This record gives sequence, C-alpha cells and structure tokens, in this order.
Amino acid sequence: MDIIFLHDFKAKTLIGIYPWERLVPQTIQIDLEIALPTSRSCQSDKIEDALDYALIIERVRDILANKHFSLLEALAEHIAQTILTEFHSPWIKVSVAKLGIIRGVKKLGVCIERKLATT
Repeated sequence: MDIIFLHDFKAKTLIGIYPWERLVPQTIQIDLEIALPTSRSCQSDKIEDALDYALIIERVRDILANKHFSLLEALAEHIAQTILTEFHSPWIKVSVAKLGIIRGVKKLGVCIERKLATT
C-alpha cells in the first residue's frame, strides 16, 4: 500500500462542548496518512494518477471553516469519510489534536483509522 502523509497541519476552528469554545477559535493540529487508490503515479510520474495534496488541504480547510463539531472524534470521522469518498482512498488514518488546551499538556487528541466500505 502506498501512502501519502500530511503532518503538522495547523488551523484555527471552533470546536468543543463548552460555551466559550463556540465563540473562541482554537488551534488544532491535523495529521493525515492517506492510502493511494493505485500505485499508478509511481510509474507514470503524472499528477492525474496521484492524489493532489493541495486539493486535500483545501477540502480540510473548507470543513474547518464551514462546520462546527463538538468533539474531536466527530471532526476526525468527518475528515476521514470525506477523503475516503471524495478522493477514493481505500484507507486513511486521521489524528486531530487541540494544542495547549490543558495546562502542562502540549496537545491532546484522537487518532482514527478507516477503510473505504466495499459493496
């Protein structure tokens, strides 16, 4: 399995269950490992056969700007399902963390792995 990765993607978004979290954007970190649908790009050296990193980042930014999630788990699941379905990846690992939210803890978060559902 060939995997692309995006690590240490940071963005501000509204996320959380407390009233202040619905008003004050928090910095989160997202790490993605995404299986390529095929290994064709390794031989062809053509972007048409690969996943476009810029489009993936743009899609994640769109999710962060336009949806509110109470839990990191729900955000991670939404990102995973979006990439599985829209980019046709067979497998994804998504890590989402809040940064500096609890004193003495650099980051806290969740990591999930999902596979494309086969019919």
